[in-house]
Amino acid sequence: MNDTAGTSGPKTTVLQSAMRGLACKCPRCGQGKLYAGFLTLAPSCDRCGLDYAFIDSGDGPAIFIIMLAGGIVVACALVVEVKYQPPYWLHAVLWLPLILATTLVPLRVMKSLLIALQFHHKAAPGRLVDRAK
Repeated sequence: MNDTAGTSGPKTTVLQSAMRGLACKCPRCGQGKLYAGFLTLAPSCDRCGLDYAFIDSGDGPAIFIIMLAGGIVVACALVVEVKYQPPYWLHAVLWLPLILATTLVPLRVMKSLLIALQFHHKAAPGRLVDRAK
């Protein structure tokens, strides 16, 4: 993270940062919008001016959501298959909407939660340390 990411006013708790993330608000002030589109980040906070250029959540939110949604959908599909043994086309009709609902709906919130927690913990790219000194 850069210098603008580390400058925060009063110290916030992890819970406050998480709540800002769940609300999809600015990780520093908790007031401004984080997104300009569905998953497109705004260039900066419209309230405190925090530059969002430092944000890089990567594939983390998608991986969390895929693992959670996969467990839910597979468990439901197994129960339905064992209990009712429906044809394959009915499985497609049942599970495709559930897959879309369990992946797309929470993805925006998970992304903003990870961004808020990265900001709170001042996450930065890893650097090699010269231990010869």
